Amino acid sequence: MKKSLILASLLLAVGKATAQEKENYKIANLPYYSYKKGLGVTSPDSLYQVNIRFRMKKRLEANFDDDKAIEYKGNIRDIRLRFDGYAIDPRFLYSLQLSFTPEEIGKLDNKDVLNIIRDAVVFYQATNKLSIGFGQTKLPGNRQKINSSGALNLTDRSINSAMFNIDRDFGFQAVYSNQKENDFGYDIKMAISTGHGRNSTQKRTGLAYTGRLELYPLGKFKKNGVFFEGDLVREQTPKLYLGATYHHNQNAGKSQGQIGTALFEGRDLNSVLIDALLKYKGWAGSLSYMSRTTDNPLTFNPKYTVGSNLQELNFVRVGHGYDAQLSYNFPSNLEIIGRYSFNNPHKDIEKYLPQQEQITFGVTKYLWEHLFKIQLEVSKNNFKYFDGRKDDNWYARFQIEFGI
Repeated sequence: MKKSLILASLLLAVGKATAQEKENYKIANLPYYSYKKGLGVTSPDSLYQVNIRFRMKKRLEANFDDDKAIEYKGNIRDIRLRFDGYAIDPRFLYSLQLSFTPEEIGKLDNKDVLNIIRDAVVFYQATNKLSIGFGQTKLPGNRQKINSSGALNLTDRSINSAMFNIDRDFGFQAVYSNQKENDFGYDIKMAISTGHGRNSTQKRTGLAYTGRLELYPLGKFKKNGVFFEGDLVREQTPKLYLGATYHHNQNAGKSQGQIGTALFEGRDLNSVLIDALLKYKGWAGSLSYMSRTTDNPLTFNPKYTVGSNLQELNFVRVGHGYDAQLSYNFPSNLEIIGRYSFNNPHKDIEKYLPQQEQITFGVTKYLWEHLFKIQLEVSKNNFKYFDGRKDDNWYARFQIEFGI
Protein backbone atom coordinates (compact mmCIF):
# COMPACT_ATOMS: atom_id res chain seq x y z
CA MET A 1 0.00 0.00 0.00
CA LYS A 2 2.81 2.39 0.92
CA LYS A 3 4.63 1.65 -2.35
CA SER A 4 1.48 2.37 -4.34
CA LEU A 5 1.01 5.68 -2.48
CA ILE A 6 4.62 6.65 -3.16
CA LEU A 7 4.14 5.79 -6.81
CA ALA A 8 0.88 7.78 -6.88
CA SER A 9 2.62 10.81 -5.37
CA LEU A 10 5.38 10.62 -8.00
CA LEU A 11 2.84 10.33 -10.79
CA LEU A 12 0.93 13.27 -9.34
CA ALA A 13 4.09 15.30 -9.35
CA VAL A 14 4.62 14.71 -13.08
CA GLY A 15 0.90 14.89 -13.85
CA LYS A 16 0.51 11.27 -15.09
CA ALA A 17 -1.57 9.73 -12.28
CA THR A 18 -4.86 8.02 -13.14
CA ALA A 19 -8.14 9.09 -11.54
CA GLN A 20 -8.08 6.07 -9.19
CA GLU A 21 -4.48 6.77 -8.15
CA LYS A 22 -5.40 10.37 -7.44
CA GLU A 23 -8.36 9.24 -5.29
CA ASN A 24 -6.19 6.74 -3.33
CA TYR A 25 -3.63 9.44 -2.63
CA LYS A 26 -6.31 11.89 -1.52
CA ILE A 27 -7.98 9.41 0.87
CA ALA A 28 -4.67 8.37 2.41
CA ASN A 29 -3.83 11.97 3.26
CA LEU A 30 -7.19 12.89 4.74
CA PRO A 31 -7.58 12.87 8.53
CA TYR A 32 -9.76 10.17 10.03
CA TYR A 33 -12.97 11.31 11.75
CA SER A 34 -14.99 9.46 14.36
CA TYR A 35 -18.16 10.37 16.23
CA LYS A 36 -18.26 7.92 19.16
CA LYS A 37 -17.61 10.46 21.90
CA GLY A 38 -17.70 13.96 20.50
CA LEU A 39 -15.85 14.70 17.26
CA GLY A 40 -12.58 12.82 16.89
CA VAL A 41 -9.82 13.58 14.37
CA THR A 42 -6.76 11.39 13.77
CA SER A 43 -3.92 12.46 11.48
CA PRO A 44 -3.15 10.25 8.44
CA ASP A 45 0.19 9.21 9.95
CA SER A 46 -1.48 8.56 13.35
CA LEU A 47 0.96 10.91 15.06
CA TYR A 48 -1.80 12.83 16.83
CA GLN A 49 -5.43 12.53 17.76
CA VAL A 50 -7.82 15.16 19.09
CA ASN A 51 -11.31 14.63 20.39
CA ILE A 52 -13.55 17.71 20.67
CA ARG A 53 -16.50 17.82 23.05
CA PHE A 54 -18.75 20.47 24.56
CA ARG A 55 -21.63 20.66 26.98
CA MET A 56 -23.95 23.31 28.35
CA LYS A 57 -26.23 23.35 31.35
CA LYS A 58 -29.25 25.67 31.42
CA ARG A 59 -30.98 26.20 34.78
CA LEU A 60 -34.10 27.93 36.05
CA GLU A 61 -34.39 28.15 39.84
CA ALA A 62 -37.02 29.44 42.26
CA ASN A 63 -36.10 30.03 45.92
CA PHE A 64 -38.77 30.06 48.62
CA ASP A 65 -38.29 31.61 52.06
CA ASP A 66 -41.09 32.40 54.53
CA ASP A 67 -39.72 35.87 55.24
CA LYS A 68 -39.06 36.90 51.62
CA ALA A 69 -40.75 37.07 48.27
CA ILE A 70 -40.07 34.22 45.87
CA GLU A 71 -36.77 34.77 44.10
CA TYR A 72 -36.15 33.54 40.55
CA LYS A 73 -32.89 32.91 38.81
CA GLY A 74 -32.31 31.75 35.25
CA ASN A 75 -28.84 31.30 33.81
CA ILE A 76 -26.41 29.21 31.83
CA ARG A 77 -24.85 27.34 34.73
CA ASP A 78 -22.07 25.62 32.76
CA ILE A 79 -20.47 25.92 29.35
CA ARG A 80 -17.52 23.59 28.85
CA LEU A 81 -15.26 22.99 25.88
CA ARG A 82 -12.98 19.97 26.05
CA PHE A 83 -10.11 18.66 23.92
CA ASP A 84 -8.31 15.40 24.58
CA GLY A 85 -6.27 12.84 22.67
CA TYR A 86 -2.63 11.94 22.15
CA ALA A 87 0.45 13.30 20.38
CA ILE A 88 3.40 11.52 18.73
CA ASP A 89 2.55 8.24 20.49
CA PRO A 90 -0.75 6.94 21.96
CA ARG A 91 1.03 6.66 25.30
CA PHE A 92 1.33 10.46 25.52
CA LEU A 93 -2.19 11.60 26.40
CA TYR A 94 -3.47 15.10 27.02
CA SER A 95 -6.66 16.77 28.26
CA LEU A 96 -7.67 20.42 28.04
CA GLN A 97 -10.97 21.73 29.43
CA LEU A 98 -12.18 25.33 29.41
CA SER A 99 -15.16 26.96 31.13
CA PHE A 100 -16.86 30.24 30.30
CA THR A 101 -19.82 31.08 32.56
CA PRO A 102 -19.53 33.72 35.33
CA GLU A 103 -20.28 31.18 38.09
CA GLU A 104 -17.36 29.02 36.92
CA ILE A 105 -14.88 31.78 36.17
CA GLY A 106 -15.61 33.54 39.46
CA LYS A 107 -15.19 37.11 40.56
CA LEU A 108 -11.85 38.86 40.25
CA ASP A 109 -10.01 40.77 42.93
CA ASN A 110 -6.55 42.29 42.88
CA LYS A 111 -4.82 38.91 43.38
CA ASP A 112 -6.93 36.65 41.15
CA VAL A 113 -6.71 35.85 37.47
CA LEU A 114 -9.41 34.89 34.98
CA ASN A 115 -10.32 31.27 35.75
CA ILE A 116 -11.09 29.91 32.28
CA ILE A 117 -8.74 26.90 32.42
CA ARG A 118 -10.12 23.93 34.33
CA ASP A 119 -7.90 21.10 33.08
CA ALA A 120 -4.57 21.24 31.30
CA VAL A 121 -2.74 17.98 31.91
CA VAL A 122 -0.49 15.50 30.09
CA PHE A 123 -0.43 11.80 31.00
CA TYR A 124 2.18 9.20 30.11
CA GLN A 125 0.78 5.66 29.92
CA ALA A 126 3.88 3.89 31.22
CA THR A 127 2.22 0.44 31.19
CA ASN A 128 -1.28 -0.85 30.59
CA LYS A 129 -1.90 -0.34 34.33
CA LEU A 130 0.26 2.66 35.31
CA SER A 131 -0.13 6.25 34.11
CA ILE A 132 1.71 9.36 35.31
CA GLY A 133 0.36 12.88 34.85
CA PHE A 134 1.65 16.42 35.10
CA GLY A 135 -0.39 19.59 34.99
CA GLN A 136 -3.69 20.88 36.33
CA THR A 137 -6.66 18.58 36.87
CA LYS A 138 -8.89 17.14 39.59
CA LEU A 139 -7.25 15.62 42.62
CA PRO A 140 -8.40 12.06 43.46
CA GLY A 141 -11.14 13.07 45.89
CA ASN A 142 -14.65 11.90 46.64
CA ARG A 143 -16.36 9.80 43.92
CA GLN A 144 -19.00 12.46 43.27
CA LYS A 145 -16.29 15.07 42.80
CA ILE A 146 -14.20 12.88 40.49
CA ASN A 147 -17.22 12.41 38.26
CA SER A 148 -17.99 15.20 35.82
CA SER A 149 -20.73 17.59 36.91
CA GLY A 150 -22.41 16.57 33.66
CA ALA A 151 -22.65 12.96 34.92
CA LEU A 152 -24.82 13.70 37.99
CA ASN A 153 -28.38 12.48 38.26
CA LEU A 154 -29.36 15.56 40.32
CA THR A 155 -28.72 19.14 39.24
CA ASP A 156 -25.64 19.60 41.42
CA ARG A 157 -23.31 17.94 43.89
CA SER A 158 -24.20 17.76 47.59
CA ILE A 159 -23.75 20.52 50.18
CA ASN A 160 -20.97 18.42 51.74
CA SER A 161 -19.13 18.09 48.46
CA ALA A 162 -19.31 21.88 48.09
CA MET A 163 -17.85 22.42 51.57
CA PHE A 164 -15.44 19.55 52.30
CA ASN A 165 -14.23 18.09 49.02
CA ILE A 166 -10.82 18.69 47.50
CA ASP A 167 -10.66 20.33 44.08
CA ARG A 168 -8.45 20.84 41.06
CA ASP A 169 -4.76 21.51 41.62
CA PHE A 170 -1.45 21.71 39.76
CA GLY A 171 1.17 19.03 40.17
CA PHE A 172 2.02 15.37 39.57
CA GLN A 173 -0.37 12.43 39.69
CA ALA A 174 0.06 8.68 39.36
CA VAL A 175 -2.70 6.12 38.81
CA TYR A 176 -2.27 2.34 39.05
CA SER A 177 -5.40 0.56 37.80
CA ASN A 178 -5.93 -3.16 38.31
CA GLN A 179 -9.63 -3.56 37.54
CA LYS A 180 -11.07 -6.88 36.34
CA GLU A 181 -14.30 -7.78 34.61
CA ASN A 182 -15.91 -10.00 37.25
CA ASP A 183 -13.27 -10.41 39.95
CA PHE A 184 -11.84 -8.28 42.73
CA GLY A 185 -9.96 -5.27 41.44
CA TYR A 186 -8.52 -2.00 42.70
CA ASP A 187 -7.10 1.41 41.75
CA ILE A 188 -4.38 3.31 43.61
CA LYS A 189 -4.15 7.05 43.01
CA MET A 190 -1.56 9.47 44.36
CA ALA A 191 -0.82 13.16 43.85
CA ILE A 192 1.70 15.79 44.91
CA SER A 193 0.43 19.28 44.11
CA THR A 194 0.81 22.93 45.02
CA GLY A 195 -2.27 22.88 47.26
CA HIS A 196 -3.40 26.33 46.10
CA GLY A 197 -5.93 25.35 43.44
CA ARG A 198 -6.31 26.03 39.77
CA ASN A 199 -4.70 28.88 37.87
CA SER A 200 -2.91 30.26 40.91
CA THR A 201 -0.04 32.67 40.28
CA GLN A 202 0.85 33.22 43.94
CA LYS A 203 3.97 31.87 45.60
CA ARG A 204 3.56 29.87 48.81
CA THR A 205 5.41 27.44 51.02
CA GLY A 206 4.24 23.87 51.50
CA LEU A 207 2.72 21.28 49.20
CA ALA A 208 -0.37 19.07 49.18
CA TYR A 209 -0.25 15.26 49.33
CA THR A 210 -3.17 13.07 48.29
CA GLY A 211 -3.65 9.31 48.34
CA ARG A 212 -6.72 7.34 47.32
CA LEU A 213 -7.60 3.62 47.29
CA GLU A 214 -10.56 2.36 45.26
CA LEU A 215 -11.86 -1.19 45.51
CA TYR A 216 -14.09 -3.16 43.12
CA PRO A 217 -15.04 -6.31 45.07
CA LEU A 218 -17.46 -7.59 42.41
CA GLY A 219 -15.59 -6.54 39.29
CA LYS A 220 -15.62 -3.42 37.13
CA PHE A 221 -18.78 -1.55 36.17
CA LYS A 222 -20.16 -1.75 32.63
CA LYS A 223 -19.21 1.09 30.30
CA ASN A 224 -17.19 2.76 33.08
CA GLY A 225 -20.41 3.11 35.08
CA VAL A 226 -18.48 4.21 38.15
CA PHE A 227 -17.92 7.55 36.39
CA PHE A 228 -21.61 8.47 36.14
CA GLU A 229 -24.48 8.49 38.61
CA GLY A 230 -27.58 6.35 38.11
CA ASP A 231 -27.67 2.84 36.67
CA LEU A 232 -28.21 3.75 33.03
CA VAL A 233 -26.76 0.46 31.78
CA ARG A 234 -28.92 -1.60 34.21
CA GLU A 235 -26.18 -3.82 35.64
CA GLN A 236 -27.32 -7.47 35.49
CA THR A 237 -25.10 -8.47 38.40
CA PRO A 238 -24.44 -6.31 41.49
CA LYS A 239 -21.46 -3.97 41.16
CA LEU A 240 -19.86 -2.43 44.24
CA TYR A 241 -17.33 0.37 44.61
CA LEU A 242 -15.53 1.43 47.81
CA GLY A 243 -13.20 4.43 47.97
CA ALA A 244 -11.16 6.35 50.56
CA THR A 245 -8.95 9.44 50.28
CA TYR A 246 -6.54 11.10 52.69
CA HIS A 247 -5.37 14.61 51.79
CA HIS A 248 -2.85 16.82 53.62
CA ASN A 249 -2.41 20.43 52.51
CA GLN A 250 0.55 22.23 54.08
CA ASN A 251 0.20 25.91 54.89
CA ALA A 252 -2.99 26.25 52.86
CA GLY A 253 -3.89 29.82 51.94
CA LYS A 254 -7.62 29.34 51.27
CA SER A 255 -10.55 28.46 53.51
CA GLN A 256 -11.20 25.17 51.67
CA GLY A 257 -7.69 24.36 50.56
CA GLN A 258 -7.77 24.67 46.77
CA ILE A 259 -10.87 26.89 46.77
CA GLY A 260 -12.57 29.40 49.05
CA THR A 261 -11.64 32.80 50.40
CA ALA A 262 -8.12 33.87 51.32
CA LEU A 263 -6.96 33.18 54.88
CA PHE A 264 -4.94 35.76 56.79
CA GLU A 265 -2.52 33.02 57.88
CA GLY A 266 -1.66 29.66 56.35
CA ARG A 267 -3.03 26.50 57.96
CA ASP A 268 -2.25 22.80 57.63
CA LEU A 269 -5.43 21.03 56.52
CA ASN A 270 -6.31 17.33 56.71
CA SER A 271 -9.20 15.84 54.75
CA VAL A 272 -10.73 12.36 54.91
CA LEU A 273 -13.18 11.30 52.20
CA ILE A 274 -14.89 7.88 52.26
CA ASP A 275 -17.61 6.66 49.93
CA ALA A 276 -19.40 3.61 48.52
CA LEU A 277 -21.49 2.96 45.41
CA LEU A 278 -23.73 0.02 44.50
CA LYS A 279 -25.57 -0.51 41.19
CA TYR A 280 -27.94 -3.32 40.19
CA LYS A 281 -30.77 -3.59 37.64
CA GLY A 282 -31.58 0.13 37.52
CA TRP A 283 -30.98 0.79 41.21
CA ALA A 284 -28.05 2.95 42.32
CA GLY A 285 -27.23 3.74 45.94
CA SER A 286 -24.32 5.70 47.39
CA LEU A 287 -23.03 6.70 50.81
CA SER A 288 -20.29 9.19 51.54
CA TYR A 289 -18.51 10.77 54.50
CA MET A 290 -16.32 13.89 54.30
CA SER A 291 -14.34 15.82 56.89
CA ARG A 292 -11.72 18.56 57.16
CA THR A 293 -9.63 19.35 60.26
CA THR A 294 -6.93 21.81 61.31
CA ASP A 295 -5.39 22.83 64.63
CA ASN A 296 -6.79 26.36 64.65
CA PRO A 297 -9.33 27.28 61.96
CA LEU A 298 -9.58 31.01 62.83
CA THR A 299 -7.29 33.55 61.16
CA PHE A 300 -7.36 37.27 62.02
CA ASN A 301 -6.59 40.31 59.91
CA PRO A 302 -3.53 42.07 61.44
CA LYS A 303 -4.60 45.34 59.77
CA TYR A 304 -8.09 45.30 61.23
CA THR A 305 -9.13 48.13 63.58
CA VAL A 306 -12.48 48.68 65.27
CA GLY A 307 -14.75 50.72 63.03
CA SER A 308 -12.77 50.04 59.87
CA ASN A 309 -14.22 48.49 56.74
CA LEU A 310 -11.65 45.71 56.76
CA GLN A 311 -12.66 42.10 57.30
CA GLU A 312 -11.83 41.09 60.88
CA LEU A 313 -11.27 37.37 60.36
CA ASN A 314 -11.62 34.42 58.04
CA PHE A 315 -11.70 30.75 58.93
CA VAL A 316 -11.08 27.29 57.55
CA ARG A 317 -14.28 25.37 56.74
CA VAL A 318 -13.72 22.54 59.20
CA GLY A 319 -16.22 19.92 60.26
CA HIS A 320 -17.79 16.83 58.76
CA GLY A 321 -20.83 15.68 56.83
CA TYR A 322 -22.41 12.68 55.17
CA ASP A 323 -24.66 11.97 52.19
CA ALA A 324 -27.02 9.12 51.33
CA GLN A 325 -28.40 8.91 47.81
CA LEU A 326 -30.73 6.39 46.14
CA SER A 327 -32.12 6.28 42.60
CA TYR A 328 -34.03 3.98 40.29
CA ASN A 329 -33.89 4.20 36.52
CA PHE A 330 -36.94 2.76 34.77
CA PRO A 331 -36.52 0.93 31.44
CA SER A 332 -37.89 4.07 29.76
CA ASN A 333 -34.83 5.97 31.14
CA LEU A 334 -36.98 8.02 33.50
CA GLU A 335 -35.20 8.14 36.84
CA ILE A 336 -36.33 9.11 40.34
CA ILE A 337 -33.70 10.21 42.86
CA GLY A 338 -33.62 11.00 46.56
CA ARG A 339 -30.73 12.38 48.59
CA TYR A 340 -30.22 13.23 52.26
CA SER A 341 -27.27 15.36 53.39
CA PHE A 342 -26.15 16.44 56.84
CA ASN A 343 -23.47 19.10 57.24
CA ASN A 344 -21.97 19.79 60.67
CA PRO A 345 -19.37 22.58 61.02
CA HIS A 346 -16.84 22.19 63.83
CA LYS A 347 -17.63 23.87 67.15
CA ASP A 348 -14.78 26.35 66.60
CA ILE A 349 -16.69 27.93 63.71
CA GLU A 350 -20.31 27.23 64.72
CA LYS A 351 -20.82 30.96 65.37
CA TYR A 352 -20.17 31.65 61.70
CA LEU A 353 -21.72 28.68 59.93
CA PRO A 354 -24.97 26.90 60.85
CA GLN A 355 -25.54 23.18 60.94
CA GLN A 356 -27.39 22.23 57.76
CA GLU A 357 -29.65 19.40 56.72
CA GLN A 358 -30.82 19.03 53.12
CA ILE A 359 -33.47 16.71 51.71
CA THR A 360 -33.68 16.47 47.92
CA PHE A 361 -36.03 14.75 45.51
CA GLY A 362 -35.46 14.74 41.77
CA VAL A 363 -36.72 13.35 38.47
CA THR A 364 -34.46 12.99 35.43
CA LYS A 365 -35.38 11.97 31.90
CA TYR A 366 -32.41 10.71 29.90
CA LEU A 367 -32.87 11.42 26.20
CA TRP A 368 -29.29 10.50 25.28
CA GLU A 369 -27.62 9.14 28.41
CA HIS A 370 -26.06 11.97 30.43
CA LEU A 371 -25.33 13.96 27.27
CA PHE A 372 -28.92 15.10 26.80
CA LYS A 373 -31.22 15.06 29.81
CA ILE A 374 -34.04 17.01 31.42
CA GLN A 375 -34.03 17.38 35.22
CA LEU A 376 -36.48 18.59 37.83
CA GLU A 377 -35.39 18.89 41.47
CA VAL A 378 -36.87 20.11 44.76
CA SER A 379 -34.74 20.58 47.89
CA LYS A 380 -35.52 21.63 51.43
CA ASN A 381 -32.81 23.11 53.66
CA ASN A 382 -32.99 23.13 57.46
CA PHE A 383 -30.55 25.34 59.39
CA LYS A 384 -29.70 25.20 63.08
CA TYR A 385 -27.62 28.03 64.61
CA PHE A 386 -25.32 27.92 67.62
CA ASP A 387 -27.72 30.01 69.73
CA GLY A 388 -30.57 27.56 69.16
CA ARG A 389 -32.35 29.44 66.35
CA LYS A 390 -33.74 27.42 63.47
CA ASP A 391 -34.56 28.37 59.92
CA ASP A 392 -35.53 26.63 56.72
CA ASN A 393 -36.03 27.31 53.04
CA TRP A 394 -36.42 25.33 49.88
CA TYR A 395 -35.82 25.65 46.16
CA ALA A 396 -37.06 24.12 42.91
CA ARG A 397 -34.91 23.72 39.82
CA PHE A 398 -35.58 22.90 36.19
CA GLN A 399 -32.49 22.06 34.18
CA ILE A 400 -31.58 20.88 30.70
CA GLU A 401 -28.13 19.53 29.93
CA PHE A 402 -26.91 19.02 26.38
CA GLY A 403 -23.53 18.05 25.01
CA ILE A 404 -21.54 15.76 22.74
